[in-house]
Amino acid sequence: MSATADFVAAQKQNRRNTFLLLVALTVLAAATGYMVGWLVEGEASDTVPLLSTLGLAAAGLMAVVSVGWSALSLAFGDKLVLALASAKDITQAEAPQLYNVVEEISISSGVPMPRVMVLETDALNAFATGNRVGLGTIVVTRGLLDTLSRDELQGVVAHEMAHLANLDTRYMVVVGVTVGLIALVCDMLLRTIAWGGSGRSTNDKKGSSGGGLLIILLIVVAIFAPLAAKAVQMAVSRQREYLADATSVQFTRNPNGLISALGKLAEKAAPFPGVSRATQHLFIVNPVQTFTSKTPALLATHPDIEDRIARLRNLGS
Repeated sequence: MSATADFVAAQKQNRRNTFLLLVALTVLAAATGYMVGWLVEGEASDTVPLLSTLGLAAAGLMAVVSVGWSALSLAFGDKLVLALASAKDITQAEAPQLYNVVEEISISSGVPMPRVMVLETDALNAFATGNRVGLGTIVVTRGLLDTLSRDELQGVVAHEMAHLANLDTRYMVVVGVTVGLIALVCDMLLRTIAWGGSGRSTNDKKGSSGGGLLIILLIVVAIFAPLAAKAVQMAVSRQREYLADATSVQFTRNPNGLISALGKLAEKAAPFPGVSRATQHLFIVNPVQTFTSKTPALLATHPDIEDRIARLRNLGS
């Protein structure tokens, strides 16, 4: 199968996965809204209604907010990520080798030349972002530019270009922003429950059984909704890293560059200003956490680097 056919298949799959993710996140948001409305209506009456009118209204509102937030993420998410990371433009005169490598991979991949930016940090890392293939951005750290050889830099750039070719970047932006929204809303709900619970009178037992049940259900939703969204994010992110590694070899015909680069990145990956848990899944190596083969799958945004290297070596054999 040709590289172009691979990209078309990956793009179709990523479009489908993005749509399914948005549906799942909208359902989670609507369920959270319904539980809030159900709780409020139940606390205000003697009995807990089986079908809450207020809950349905809150569910509809949360669904609209979720869809609207996802649309904003698709339109402006890449700009937000670049702003949060404090990425800066770098000219060809300032980094001629980097531009040469990016242009080279752009030609071999058939992906339009992306914007090139730099993060002023000694840490070794890189990421790509962009909601359309022709409007992508590749960002590398200063430490990566100063440390990697040309072959290693080529491997990293090819990996990031693969994310652009496969439309991974659009998916990852939506995931990062929308999962963050769900976590924020659920955190606010838990704080509201704690504040409201402390202010209730111990003598008020009217409807306490039903109200207590609703509070418990709401707490369950508020805790597990962001966990479920995060689990989806991490599982898909790991698979896309494997795909980007394999696609980079299609571009460069040389797995050794990326193999060597991953080894160096694993040794010197570290947190730095501008990176957070909301953007950690975008980077070629997670700058916040280190994952090994013993890390539970639901907690890892990236595969074990040793496993990634082993797969790359198999590609070259």
